[in-house]
Amino acid sequence: MYKMENLNTNLDKNFAEACNLCDKTFSHEELLKLLREGTVAEKQIAALKFDFVKTEEDAIALLSNLTGCDGKIREAAALTINRIIKEDISAAKIFAGISSEVFSNATIDINGNICRIIVDTANILKQYKIFRDDYTKYIINYAKEALSELDKFIFRDKKYVINKQLFKLYWCLETLINFAQYANNHDLEEILAKSAAQKEYTIREKTAEIIKQNNIMPNLINKLTNDDNYYVRAVFKS
Repeated sequence: MYKMENLNTNLDKNFAEACNLCDKTFSHEELLKLLREGTVAEKQIAALKFDFVKTEEDAIALLSNLTGCDGKIREAAALTINRIIKEDISAAKIFAGISSEVFSNATIDINGNICRIIVDTANILKQYKIFRDDYTKYIINYAKEALSELDKFIFRDKKYVINKQLFKLYWCLETLINFAQYANNHDLEEILAKSAAQKEYTIREKTAEIIKQNNIMPNLINKLTNDDNYYVRAVFKS
């Protein structure tokens, strides 16, 4: 009970602090300082209010809050990075040169909203070769790791442990819909063949989408076209 009361108190405190900060105006330098040194609420609001990215220092301040911190901060950073990249091509070039590893880690965040935002952001940055090549390698490796872990599980393993790897694999496959063409063919085909055999239908569905979108692996089309699940079969009918 004590721990739960502390948790609720902290949540209420953070919410109240965030509300107060929403009405305040900050200079760019003040936002940078809050992103580096602020409380959870301060970092969250600073990430949402961050106005522009003109230097690597600016980009790194946001990227450092995209992983390894409170979920509210990560989601705020993801939203702002996505917005800035869409609005400013010079900022996009800055992120493309330094962010492939951080973005790949954020792609498999435990928060699906963050994953979705980052997949969209990465899709914009794929026009930059240095980014797309490195990012694709990270995603391929994460997918292979997830499949390797899934191969080890037995029926006695806890479901949440299995679901964690399925979630990771799902977002890797979602990414590969638009990045498959940049992947090593052998690695990609191995991932798709194993994914097509997974019991979880959403994994097979994403596999089908990759195959259709990129017109590859015709040997799997017949298998997935006749899949037991309607949504998997429907991919090839749309």
